[in-house]
Amino acid sequence: MLRANALVEAADIVAILTSIYKASYTGILKTYLDLLPQKALVDKRIVPIAIGGSLGHLLAIEYALKPVLSVLVATDILNTVYFLDRQIERLEADGYRIDEEAEQRLNVELLKLAPTKILN
Repeated sequence: MLRANALVEAADIVAILTSIYKASYTGILKTYLDLLPQKALVDKRIVPIAIGGSLGHLLAIEYALKPVLSVLVATDILNTVYFLDRQIERLEADGYRIDEEAEQRLNVELLKLAPTKILN
């Protein structure tokens, strides 16, 4: 945990990735966020990314995760990128493929972090 906290402290950008299947983000993410120092996300750009089984869980980031990030003094939170689990295909070789439409939405948010670079 200390190593992970040091990485967050040194970062300019923090990606928060979680699955959402029971109307909330994962317990392991909540546990980790509880262990971060109070102002761990000050001056960090936060990229929330969530994967869920249906569009019914889309707002879980807004009402459940973003308030916790705010307590950690995250003030620069990008728009959440939400994927349906069917938009991600596991490849036979190690790796994954993201549906083209979902990848475009992710790139829109990532370009806000580095607008001079083209992401593929």
